[in-house]
Amino acid sequence: MNGLESDIPLAAQLIAFCAATGAVAGLLAGLLGVGGGIVVVPALYFVLGHAGVDTSVRMQVAVATSLAIIVPTSILSARAHRQRGSVDDALLRLWVPPALVAAVLGTAFAASVKGPVLAGIFGVVTLVVAVQMVAFPKGLTVRDSMPGNVGSRIIAFLIGGFSAVMGIGGGTLAVPTLTLFNYPIRLAVGTASALGLYIAIPATLGMAAGGWSAAGLPPLSVGYVNLVAAAVLLPTMLLCVKAGARIAHAIPQPALRRVFGIVLAVVGLRMLSSLF
Repeated sequence: MNGLESDIPLAAQLIAFCAATGAVAGLLAGLLGVGGGIVVVPALYFVLGHAGVDTSVRMQVAVATSLAIIVPTSILSARAHRQRGSVDDALLRLWVPPALVAAVLGTAFAASVKGPVLAGIFGVVTLVVAVQMVAFPKGLTVRDSMPGNVGSRIIAFLIGGFSAVMGIGGGTLAVPTLTLFNYPIRLAVGTASALGLYIAIPATLGMAAGGWSAAGLPPLSVGYVNLVAAAVLLPTMLLCVKAGARIAHAIPQPALRRVFGIVLAVVGLRMLSSLF
C-alpha cells in the first residue's frame, strides 16, 4: 500500500472525529452556556497527535483553530442573546478594552512559547473550572455586586488573557466569574458570548500571523489555524448549539454541571499527564 492510500483511512478518521467533537462542543455550549473551546482544544490536541503533528506546534494549532471557530459562533450566539435583551452593554463597554489588550498579549505569548507550556496551562485552568463545577453545581457567590470599575477591568483583563492563551470563548471563564458576584445568569451568558467575539478576532489573527513560518504544521494551515479542522468542526457545532439550548430546559442544570465537571477533570488530568 502506498503512502497516499495509507493516509486515506487516517484522514477519514480525523474528519469523523472532528465532526463528533463539533457536535459535542455545540451541545455543551447550548446546555451550559460555556464556550465550546473547552472541548474542542483538548480533542484537537489528541487528534493532531494521532495524525502525527509534532508536539512543538500541536497545542498552538489546537488553540488557534478553536479561536477561529469561536468567531462565527460568537456572532450568532451574541445576536441571539441580544434579541432577547440578555447582553449588558454597559458591562461590555467596560470589559472590552482590557480584554482586547489582554487577548493581544495572550496571543503573543501563546504563539511564542513551547506547546507543552500551553498544554500545562490549559490542563491546570481546566481542573480549576472542573472543581468549581463539581463543588458548586448551582454556582458560588462571594459578593452581592460587581466590584468597581478598576476591579472589573482587572477581571476582564484576566479573562481575555487566559481565554486567548487557552483558545476558549469568554463564557468558560466569564460566566462562573460573573456568578461569583451574584450576576444574573442570563445576562452573564449573553454578555460573555458577546465578549468572546472581541477576544477571538484579535487572537485568531495573531495566531495566524505568529505561526506563518512555523515548521511542522498540518496541511492547509494559515499560520497555526488549520482550515480543514475548522471547516469540519464548525457546521456540526453550529447545528448542535440550538439543540443543546432546547435540551437545557429539560435537564436539571446542577446535575449536568457536576457530570461535565467530572469530564473536565479527566480531560485536564489527561492533558497534564501527556506532558510526562
